[in-house]
Amino acid sequence: MGNCCRSPAAVAREDVKSNFTGHHDHGKRDPGAGKKAPVTVLAGVPKENIEERYLIDRELGRGEFGVTYLCIDRGSRELLACKSISKRKLRTAVDVEDVRREVAIMKHLPRNASIVSLKEACEDDNAVHLVMELCEGGELFDRIVARGHYTERAAAAVTRTIVEVVQLCHKHGVIHRDLKPENFLFANKKENSPLKAIDFGLSIFFKPGEKFSEIVGSPYYMAPEVLKRSYGPEIDIWSAGVILYILLCGVPPFWAESEQGVAQAILRGLIDFKRDPWPCVSDGAKSLVRQMLEPDPKLRLTATQVLDHPWLQNAKKAPNVPLGDVVKSRLKQFSMMNRFKRKALRVIADFLSAEEVEDIKDMFKKMDTDDDGIVSIEELKAGLKNFGSHLGEPEVQMLIEAHKSELVLVEKVKTESTEGLELVQFQTLAHVLANFMRQHLLLKVKSTYTSKLISRCHLSVISGLNQLKH
Repeated sequence: MGNCCRSPAAVAREDVKSNFTGHHDHGKRDPGAGKKAPVTVLAGVPKENIEERYLIDRELGRGEFGVTYLCIDRGSRELLACKSISKRKLRTAVDVEDVRREVAIMKHLPRNASIVSLKEACEDDNAVHLVMELCEGGELFDRIVARGHYTERAAAAVTRTIVEVVQLCHKHGVIHRDLKPENFLFANKKENSPLKAIDFGLSIFFKPGEKFSEIVGSPYYMAPEVLKRSYGPEIDIWSAGVILYILLCGVPPFWAESEQGVAQAILRGLIDFKRDPWPCVSDGAKSLVRQMLEPDPKLRLTATQVLDHPWLQNAKKAPNVPLGDVVKSRLKQFSMMNRFKRKALRVIADFLSAEEVEDIKDMFKKMDTDDDGIVSIEELKAGLKNFGSHLGEPEVQMLIEAHKSELVLVEKVKTESTEGLELVQFQTLAHVLANFMRQHLLLKVKSTYTSKLISRCHLSVISGLNQLKH
């Protein structure tokens, strides 16, 4: 369901509190406000106006289903985060059940310093609201990059926290299913701030021996058995192992320019320990990575075994020598690329209605005749013809050139460091491409098909290395 709380980015507490009695027009944020939604998501929870108890302040972040706001408890004046999940986005019974399960899991897991706490879950006619503790310390990789030096010892400390979360989840019958750096935030900006798991939107309850087949998660972090559609809790250890690998060298162990390529690399299971800085990394760290990225889930370490591994047991004795600027540089680029893709998806989503998204998915599946997750040029031509269009070679080539322009922008953003630059550039490009399509394509193709096809193409290109399911 997306991140449950985001860094407030320079929120001034006094400034926020000065707006305590201010009025906020929620109609501007939710175009569907005022439309009665018959669905009840949270059983046994009476509908209530959340603003009677909380002041809803500025937006902190948004995902496919909801928006997270800074909010203030009107009684205690405690700063919190409120994730509001729009009922308009819950289009199927599965979507509704996903929200119910997310709330149930957050309530089921015991309070822990390494897991964001759910204060309250409520709903009104328009949305489900999850009120949680606020994490103000920023994302994991951002903190690492900002530090003066970064060492193997620091990587061990982060890994211990992540695996302790996994251990707690598994002990209480929960598979996280979406472990990745973006789903861990620091509670505050202090040097000793606790690191917290913040998102359980893809998590699921399990029983010993139970297997699942649904492909969910983020491609870089998927275990091979997820791709084979038969998996259990062992997948969380694999994902944590991928994070550890990235922490130690700055890049994922399984890398490719397409989602399909990443999947193939995961199934091959070849791990590179030769390029820098691996020759300087301790044998203990490499040993743990290998055992966490064991392709056979039956042979993979459990969370308890990971925590008992000598490298983590002796974490305070792990090398405190900086891993080098190359690792920090890679982490920075990797983090920026992922941030860009998340923002790009949100921009695209703003252009599409829920109905258009479903139509686009259906159209894409029909065009992808070999079911490989990618629409080739030939499939694009055939698909356009089947949908009643007769685009010639020049027009199809225009589509390909539009893709190239978009990919060039992605490459440019990878090297930029200005926080707000990514979104502005993508928005600009989106408008340019939209105008281009209207001027050069809509005269020859029915607009209802062309606009949706192009939008889906954008989504396919940008999300190719992003999540399969948010």
